[in-house]
Amino acid sequence: MRTDCGCGCGGDATSTSAFVRPRFFAGQLLTEDDLSLLVEYTTAKSRLHNRSLYGPGVICGLAVSCDPCGGGTVAVHPGHALDCAGNDIVVPCTERVDVRALVRERRISALGVDCGENCDNDADDGGRRYGLYVRYQEFPVEPVAPYATEEPCPSPGCVPSRIQEGFRFVVGPDDVEDHRHNPGTRLLASLGDLARADRARIRDRRLGMYVDALLVASLGTGRTFRFDAADARRYAAAFAWLRANAGGEGPPPPPTAREMTEHVRALAAAVARFDTYDQSGREQLGRDYPDLATVREARGALGTACERLRGADLEAVWPDPLRRTIARAAVTETAARVVPEGGDPDAPLEVRMLAQGTPLGHALRVEFRADIGLIREWLLGRLDQAADLADCALRTEVAAVDVPPLLPPPPPDSTEKATVAEVQQLAEAAAALGTAVRRFLTDAACATLNPPCGDSTDTDVLLAHLELDGCDVVRVCSATREQVLPGGSAYGEWLPKLYRLRELAERVCCGPLPAYQKPTLPTEGPVARPYAEGLLGDWPRTGDLEEMLSLLLTPAPGETPPKALHEQVYTTPSEVTDSMQELARLRTQVSDLTAALEGLRAQMSSAQTQVTHLAEQLPERLGPRLADLEGAPDEAAQSAGQAPDEAAGQTGAQADEPAKPPAKRARSPRTRKSGETP
Repeated sequence: MRTDCGCGCGGDATSTSAFVRPRFFAGQLLTEDDLSLLVEYTTAKSRLHNRSLYGPGVICGLAVSCDPCGGGTVAVHPGHALDCAGNDIVVPCTERVDVRALVRERRISALGVDCGENCDNDADDGGRRYGLYVRYQEFPVEPVAPYATEEPCPSPGCVPSRIQEGFRFVVGPDDVEDHRHNPGTRLLASLGDLARADRARIRDRRLGMYVDALLVASLGTGRTFRFDAADARRYAAAFAWLRANAGGEGPPPPPTAREMTEHVRALAAAVARFDTYDQSGREQLGRDYPDLATVREARGALGTACERLRGADLEAVWPDPLRRTIARAAVTETAARVVPEGGDPDAPLEVRMLAQGTPLGHALRVEFRADIGLIREWLLGRLDQAADLADCALRTEVAAVDVPPLLPPPPPDSTEKATVAEVQQLAEAAAALGTAVRRFLTDAACATLNPPCGDSTDTDVLLAHLELDGCDVVRVCSATREQVLPGGSAYGEWLPKLYRLRELAERVCCGPLPAYQKPTLPTEGPVARPYAEGLLGDWPRTGDLEEMLSLLLTPAPGETPPKALHEQVYTTPSEVTDSMQELARLRTQVSDLTAALEGLRAQMSSAQTQVTHLAEQLPERLGPRLADLEGAPDEAAQSAGQAPDEAAGQTGAQADEPAKPPAKRARSPRTRKSGETP
């Protein structure tokens, strides 16, 4: 019989299994090995069917009740059960079970010595609560004397000729292992710590609301964003609310501040779209939408609202830190890009982000960098521990995502502008990781539809929970024991949700892999972009995949809750965190210095080119004149040191001689170094 499973590499459809049955033929010499193999084959197959198709638990009967005579005895009625090994346990008639004797037997087996029975003062067993179990046992019976054989070592005496299947009762701990399989348990094993998974998913959700806007803004920094009737209605409603409520003294209360921020974002988006038009386009918009004649007043209302919101307690207004950063960006960017007359033409990227209702501030960009790194780290950690991953290329693609480096947090009201390259890198990384998150969740949810085989080694079957008072049994509870259901107790948890899961799996599990579709811009004319509704509100999780995850993780009434995976969480020391932040700051400084050095190199190259060009333009006759100018200081110095009469004599002599060219300046001798050959 084959018992090994090979090396685990590859596979062959014709490989033999662990089961081998005998084959009989005419003239075969039968031995006890052949007949024993037949019995072992049929028994093992029967146990396999019981174990895989039905699972452990009580099939019928086996009710436990108090003994009519009371005391420490209970009655176990006839019934049928299966243990984790697939053995049939059949109790043919009512059995009277002495619980006191079983407790004493358990104590002796644990301590190795009989300390005597003292029921009244015994309190070392945790409140005298036990579980009553039935255990499968085999007994060799009907011994017979074998005939003499030629075996060198024959069996002495009689040998049992039958195996009788039986059972025995035992008591054990009251907290029994639950063998039922909840499909959510396998999902939690794939997701790991649920809090960390939710942290990554909610950040992916926020990035997903910005991805399209980031790409469109980076590709269309010089394009006009269409202003249509929906924008005009949004402009009129937000302006009317702010005109009536933006004034006042001091910061607004939290409910009013939340509503005011939403109206600021809506009105800023409409005005930012208006600012992307040129002068003629704005005049045409004024004729098409008469409400735009109040744009200057709208800018003033936005300025007043932003000034009041700056003094609000943002932690009280926006308890969620993710939405808090968006709200701060809406106020800061509106005050810097929209409130000034004519907008901010020097920040086309930020203005077009505001035009889509997705404000992008400096602090938010820094958070996006951290979010992208967190999502990638979480995905790689889960993929490294995924033993049954079906999306084979997912880990390689996640590892290849270009993650922007971390940056230190900026001041809260920083209005530093973003570059097109930075925004494109953020958008591409967020799009790739968002698609990877959906692929991983799809793979994990679909894997739950394939339940694992049971591997429990505890073959005792719980019959009832017993409560003892001294030596007497006072209460019996059988309601929470495992019961074999059609299709198996391991699959009973699926019954309320199985059909809906199968319907969702047809659309989610075997369809094409999710892929991000980049938005496209028209070749000419205004860019049509929707307004980001609900950016600061609730972010509902909708779709077939989210419904599938909710079905798996939300227990139905009476359902066994999924077993959470307990993982050891490693906390990064503060010294390491500070070093990482310092490293990020150094990287930023190195990048700035590199850019400055490249600029100096460019200026030096330009200056050198100009000098060469000027030298080529000088006439040849100016060459000796330049040499005269270079030698003039030396001659002046020499003439100053001569006596007057010598100078007069030289003057007379020079009058008779022809003029000579000026002497060249002599080069000063170089001082030799020690050991240098002259």
